[in-house]
Amino acid sequence: MAPVTALLLAALLAACQDKPAAPPAARAPVEVGVYTVTAQDAPLRLELPGRLSASQVAEIRPQVGGLILKRLFTEGSRVNAGQPLYQIDPAALEAERARNAAALQKAQAQLAAAKVKATRDAALLAADALSRELAEDSAAAARQAEADVAVARAALDAAQVQLQRARIAAPISGRIEVSTVTPGALVTANQTAALTTIQQLDPMHVDIVQSSAELLALRRQLAGQTASRQVQLVLEDGSVHPQLATLQFSGVTVDSGTGTVTLRAVVPNPQGSLLPGMVVQARLEAGVDRGVLLVPQQGVSRTATGDATALVVGEGNKVERRRLTLSRAVGNQWLVTGGLKAGDRLIVEGLQRVRPDAVVTPVAAGSKPAAGGSAASSPVPTAGGSAAAAAAAR
Repeated sequence: MAPVTALLLAALLAACQDKPAAPPAARAPVEVGVYTVTAQDAPLRLELPGRLSASQVAEIRPQVGGLILKRLFTEGSRVNAGQPLYQIDPAALEAERARNAAALQKAQAQLAAAKVKATRDAALLAADALSRELAEDSAAAARQAEADVAVARAALDAAQVQLQRARIAAPISGRIEVSTVTPGALVTANQTAALTTIQQLDPMHVDIVQSSAELLALRRQLAGQTASRQVQLVLEDGSVHPQLATLQFSGVTVDSGTGTVTLRAVVPNPQGSLLPGMVVQARLEAGVDRGVLLVPQQGVSRTATGDATALVVGEGNKVERRRLTLSRAVGNQWLVTGGLKAGDRLIVEGLQRVRPDAVVTPVAAGSKPAAGGSAASSPVPTAGGSAAAAAAAR
């Protein structure tokens, strides 16, 4: 039996060597996700840095000198226009007002006597009992007394104003800062150092820095009613202020050194969440570009020299490499001004598996792969294949 078995094995080996090898199976085209380029409208959004400032600021300084007797407000609180803030010692001012009041009374008494004398002398002149010169002197003295009364009354009014200034009141409504003086401090009229500061925080101003060229374009957009004067503010923590700011153009000038201008927007601040000095990002709708091409950013790559390129499915489903000209980013898309046209199929999924000139199977980006393709690529064998394998094993 051993020789017969050896002969059979040799015959089987010879038959296997004589059988030609099966040709390799052709690879199916790679399936890629494509985005069909279409013309659409793109909003021109500008995001510019800005800084908040109070709409009104009042530095409180004394207009009369004296000792501070009382501080009549709570630091950091909101005060209203006309609310008392400080009380300066009014003793000297009251004495001055009293002196001027007495001077007015004296001038009024002298005026009354002068008028009586002038009236009497006028009657005597009419009766030829007094010379004209004396009568005219009496009339002039009465007019002088009237002027003295007016001067005394003005001095009393001035003293009264100074006395009222001893009680310092808020000129505007707003939030008041920390006081720089305490009761007992000596202050002087119109001193350099402010006692405190009041800032009006509702509404607030937003100062936005922008180039002069962009400002001219923005003016044209506003003139054509394609831009909005509404500005959205993004705070330092990434949150968005619920109220929109309104853009203004009054009082802008170009900085000769930087070529920029400072635009001013007004934003409501009813909750007081915005504070002066905070840095914000101002999102401005500067206009709308009509009929432009927007493509997803994941479909665009950069070369070593920084040029933008993309892979496009061309005729016969063959991959082509295109060099693109990009204008700006619009959200997560690029605005393309050259290299693509409406109807082109841009590859955005499966870029790592394809090369230029390769034939691919394009499907809409984001769609699921076909069932047939999944079955073809599945390593699970079919029923027929299992039977053949079992027979070979036997």
